[in-house]
Amino acid sequence: MNKQTVHNILKSEAGVAALALRVPVGIILVAHGAQKLFGWFGGYGLEGTGQWMASIGLEPGYLMALLAGSAEFFGGLALILGLLTRPAAALSAFTMLIAILSVHLEHGFFLSNNGYEYALALLAATVALTVQGSGSYSADNVIADNLKESSPVNEPSN
Repeated sequence: MNKQTVHNILKSEAGVAALALRVPVGIILVAHGAQKLFGWFGGYGLEGTGQWMASIGLEPGYLMALLAGSAEFFGGLALILGLLTRPAAALSAFTMLIAILSVHLEHGFFLSNNGYEYALALLAATVALTVQGSGSYSADNVIADNLKESSPVNEPSN
């Protein structure tokens, strides 16, 4: 992957709005991932979450719990920091899509019935971050700016 490609993935002109979206969505994802991975905040940890995932047909349950929990926890941390925002948001969006299709869709729209409204809101937010990037105040923009300064990104590489 060349510097121009990395620069394009990281650089974002989204401004402060991306920060306002990134941080709360990241906090929510970290908390949900911590429930799955570590049993924090009333969660069941990998064993319990894995057993539940297996019971709804997501096999192997332990691996699915590890993947979903890691996507949420580490993806959420990345969003908070604005580090690799587009890849982290895309992975989180995929995780929310799977949650909607495999868990929530059959219960209808409303959260009070375990419906998909909450996962849909997180899906929308993470898709928006995938498209717009991390915004002005982010680790991604610092890295992208340093890449541009270290060598001109517009020059062809040999």
